[in-house]
Amino acid sequence: MTETVCAAGSSTDKKKNEYKPGPVIMETGVPGVRLDFNSGVRLLLEESEGYHLRITDRDAMIVMYDADISSKYVETKKKYYIDYLVELWKDGHKVLTHSFDLKDRNVKICCPVGGVLGDVLAWFPYAEEFRKKHGCNVYCMVSKEHAEIFRPAYPMIRFVSEEETVPECYATYYMGAYKDPSYAPVDHRQAGLSGSIPYILGLELKEVRPVLTPCAERPIKEPYVCIAVQTTAQRKYWNNARGWDYTVDYLKKLGYRVLCIDRKRANPFGDYRNEMPAGAEDFTGDLPLQQRIDLLGHADFFIGLSSGLSWLAWGAGTPVIMISGFSLPQTEFYTPYRVIQYHSCYGCWNDVTVEMLTKDKLYCPRHQGTKRMFECSRFITPEYVCKVIDRLMADYGLPGREGV
Repeated sequence: MTETVCAAGSSTDKKKNEYKPGPVIMETGVPGVRLDFNSGVRLLLEESEGYHLRITDRDAMIVMYDADISSKYVETKKKYYIDYLVELWKDGHKVLTHSFDLKDRNVKICCPVGGVLGDVLAWFPYAEEFRKKHGCNVYCMVSKEHAEIFRPAYPMIRFVSEEETVPECYATYYMGAYKDPSYAPVDHRQAGLSGSIPYILGLELKEVRPVLTPCAERPIKEPYVCIAVQTTAQRKYWNNARGWDYTVDYLKKLGYRVLCIDRKRANPFGDYRNEMPAGAEDFTGDLPLQQRIDLLGHADFFIGLSSGLSWLAWGAGTPVIMISGFSLPQTEFYTPYRVIQYHSCYGCWNDVTVEMLTKDKLYCPRHQGTKRMFECSRFITPEYVCKVIDRLMADYGLPGREGV
């Protein structure tokens, strides 16, 4: 079995340049031969004549490539973690045997800088799992805003921004929601948002919660619940017209203050207004994430959508009620308080036969332009959500009002 390798200037350059792996500078001990793993296997030769290359996946015990090479630079298409054995012959004589080994090496793990909050929270914890498994020095590329909320609980990770210089790295991995088999062995729609990262990094397939650190002092004396009603596209909203107002009223009857902690108070798309519920307290605004974590960490629970603030609440250790119909439960983190109904269309996000036009905020993949648009969440009733609230409160021994 062989895997195609590509020379400089190939179709992989767009991704390669986007992540800027830099020049191949690691010496192998063989004159004129350099090697690293910063965009899959990268091999740089001073001359191109007389070389034969074999690349083996030692875990799968499969020879991925075994052929003569005629280019001074070769690079594998697959960029995710593989336990490589690289062997090189020159004029029929073996000159290099390199067994992939991350111990005490510098490794860069990249999250998309400026990436969506929920994605980064889903992916980042696996950088620490990778560090612990391999005993390597991990430089994690995230935005400065995200680095600030992770740094207290992850002292062994070196956080770097896109502008900072990173010491010479032995290997680089790119976390993301990929369909491209060059960057992930399993389509993210099948694996889930966080579930795809263990495949990319070669880790155990388990859910890992990010560790966030709320302030010790309670910011609000009275019992309160946080909600977040905004998200990035209409298919992700709770599109039931009675939903949020009914639920907020129910929570207030239970004796709670209800704090809306979205960045935006209103986020209209076309004819959809998407406004903060009238009965909620306005804690919206473009505030530091740590302030959100502090509020969430002391809330009795959180109610939200498939969005970044739900992931933030989960990381803060707050029970989460998540309302979502466009995605299946395995897409996000596990919560026993997931609200989804299966009596209408649902789960388009995970359907690999559907083309998701992510830039179209009003796109409904299966029912665009019909009366069935966004029925997955329109058919989630507020009575259903309130029933889940009751169950959560009973599970956590939270005081409620009889007869509400």
